Amino acid sequence: MPENATSNTLLTLEELGLSPAARQPAFLFGSLMYSLIITFNCLVLLAIVASKNRHKPMFVLLWNLPISDMLGASAFLPHLVFSIVTKSRAILYDACTIQAFLVHFYGTANLLTLSAMAYDRYIAICTPLRYHAIMNTHTLVKLIVFIWFCNIAIIGTLMVMHLRLKICRTHIVDLYCNNPSLLKLSCGSTVINNYYGAFFIAVLQGGSMLVIIYTYAQIFRMCAKTKQAEVRRKAAQTCSSHLMSFLVLQINTIITLTAHRSRGASPFLRRSMGVSVVIFPPFLDPIIYGLSTKELRTAVAVLLRRKVTSK
Repeated sequence: MPENATSNTLLTLEELGLSPAARQPAFLFGSLMYSLIITFNCLVLLAIVASKNRHKPMFVLLWNLPISDMLGASAFLPHLVFSIVTKSRAILYDACTIQAFLVHFYGTANLLTLSAMAYDRYIAICTPLRYHAIMNTHTLVKLIVFIWFCNIAIIGTLMVMHLRLKICRTHIVDLYCNNPSLLKLSCGSTVINNYYGAFFIAVLQGGSMLVIIYTYAQIFRMCAKTKQAEVRRKAAQTCSSHLMSFLVLQINTIITLTAHRSRGASPFLRRSMGVSVVIFPPFLDPIIYGLSTKELRTAVAVLLRRKVTSK
């Protein structure tokens, strides 16, 4: 009998498919990855906070990225490790909804943050004389408030819309909870949810792509016109890390979303790409920025030297 899900409704996530011999390596991998993600992203946060020279618009915006990365990894990896230890894939409906909220919140926050950082790089390279007038404290506050408020409103509404649905299944078809897998529990009409999700996927994915294409087209045009090697070097240094982070997130996200909406897509592809989108961007982002951005690399090195000296 279809019924509204309650906090006591017990769901079952897709099996991990691990052999007894693979359980220990999987446990070690999950624990190590989570530890590295938290450590690397905290290092980036502390390096930006500890160094006054890093209190620039680009680094203030970058500060949002480690926060959302840690939220995304924390939504998946601790429960994964717990599942390996207990050999149980059960999860309460409320916990499943929270996990889905955090996963989508992380992805949306990263997209909006990277879009705002692209705008910052465009202003810095194409109109350097007006940079501090445009990217002032007021503008930064508005951008950060926009990123987090819109994120909470969009993803919060997405999760609340599940309350109206009646469920007649308890098996989550993915390795973690997300909006598409929650919708597949319903035996009623999900048309409104699907339209809402498709609309905001188009707005967020399409909007971020348009921002990136426009800003980078202007940056490349500026670099082609200028004869100053220093301008080109600085543009390549600051834009390469940003573009790499954006592509890692977008490629994983687009493949995962397409696999969910395509009936002929391989379940293995959907699950593997779904897992990669919550592991690899949070793991790679601090490495990409730490290695590619000289100022941040220097700040991290100074921070680590201070800790060693203090000990």
